[in-house]
Amino acid sequence: METVMTLTTFREIYLQELQEARSVAMQLTDALARMRDDATAVALKEMLEGHLVDTRAQCDDVEAILKRHDVDPGQHVDQSMSRLIDESHKWVNMLKAGALRDAGLIASIQRIEHYEIAVYGTLASWAKMLGHDDDMNTLLAIRDQEKAADTLLTELAKQSINAEAVD
Repeated sequence: METVMTLTTFREIYLQELQEARSVAMQLTDALARMRDDATAVALKEMLEGHLVDTRAQCDDVEAILKRHDVDPGQHVDQSMSRLIDESHKWVNMLKAGALRDAGLIASIQRIEHYEIAVYGTLASWAKMLGHDDDMNTLLAIRDQEKAADTLLTELAKQSINAEAVD
């Protein structure tokens, strides 16, 4: 059973959540590569490849923030992201390859994107409250990348993938 640490300051909550955000990016680096390989549509594969590059950079950005605060980047594992990724793999394995699987992948990835938007938005707000403007700007930029990925996934689904999955 995991030992639960009692956090007593807002700064401690912020730093622990930064560690969780780093875990999110690390887990996604592996997951996005597998999702890209599972995708059929070229546009979806390309989108996932681009987002994989962004996610690797995000991991580096969050690690840099943690180092500025003298915090071990690898201390926590985000369990929520682990579950979201597990569910996406389960979902993909249940679906026939092609547009149907691509539609399922998009749905799974959008769940993950929405979680990331919430994580990075909250962290940016907390960074602002703590007077960490550099952190806030980095975290807002990451959040905006996640929003852009979500928008692109929606467009891919609307333009062709969902219609092909219906046929």
